[in-house]
Amino acid sequence: MDKKPRIVFMGTPAFAVASLSALLEAKMNVVGVVTAPDKPGGRGMQLQQSAVKQFAIAHDLPVLQPDKLKSPKFFEALSNWKPDIQVVVAFRMLPETIWSMPPMGTLNVHGSLLPQYRGAAPINWAIINGESETGVTTFQLQHAIDTGAILLQDRIAIPPNMTAGELHDKMMIVGANLLIKTLNSLFNNSIKSIPQKDSANIKHAPKIFTKDCEINWHKPATEVHNLVRGLAPFPGAITKIEGKIVKLFSTSILEEKPKETAGTFVTDGKTFARIACSDGYLVLNDIQWEGKKRMPITDFLRGYRSPN
Repeated sequence: MDKKPRIVFMGTPAFAVASLSALLEAKMNVVGVVTAPDKPGGRGMQLQQSAVKQFAIAHDLPVLQPDKLKSPKFFEALSNWKPDIQVVVAFRMLPETIWSMPPMGTLNVHGSLLPQYRGAAPINWAIINGESETGVTTFQLQHAIDTGAILLQDRIAIPPNMTAGELHDKMMIVGANLLIKTLNSLFNNSIKSIPQKDSANIKHAPKIFTKDCEINWHKPATEVHNLVRGLAPFPGAITKIEGKIVKLFSTSILEEKPKETAGTFVTDGKTFARIACSDGYLVLNDIQWEGKKRMPITDFLRGYRSPN
């Protein structure tokens, strides 16, 4: 009989792979993996496996891909793995019958310093809101989403120009390391959970929709810059320039009072392009003009012809 606690891992995207990999490197006893069903994608719309499934198969780990988490067949298959604890990293919301099954409960790795930024997009919203710091939290699942008792936290600084993609990659590693530290502490009975405290100052991190990506040029340049980096590289901040839809991926701020009205596109047609905000200019460094590929602004301007 294996003396190590039996762990079932639940996750889907590449962000979760780092944590699953860390479990194996730490010689944890991962008895199975739960991930999303294969979905059609790519040019031929062929079925695509999740990043977690690909990693699990490559390491000979059993995989379950339930369409419905409340399915009796899924519950039975999961029960047969006899998990002592479940680990969730970037997965769907679990029904109580699933998260309460293991004797040691279900542990979640979340990309914020809870109780701040509960929700689906904590990385994006922390940057959009101009935070200088965020972090990772391990906590125990309970009924309401992201409200369970906190186990451990690790802080991450957010430099002024860091993008959501850069923070994602850093948080992926920090989260994996915190997961191992948390599990070792749980298995050694050397950790005490702390209930979350609600307050009026809690900021939320809901799913990002298209309307959240649209730039309001009447706002200060710093706020627009934060929106751009908070949505880079995906899904990308959106605006219209000369009637065409443009995505912005990298910008900087020019602290100079605009002569033009907010939203005016200004360029010399060769070396620079910027857009007027309420208090300054947003300099465009990396964009995707409608019908074109993403490119540095200098490359774009080589083929640009002003309509004026």
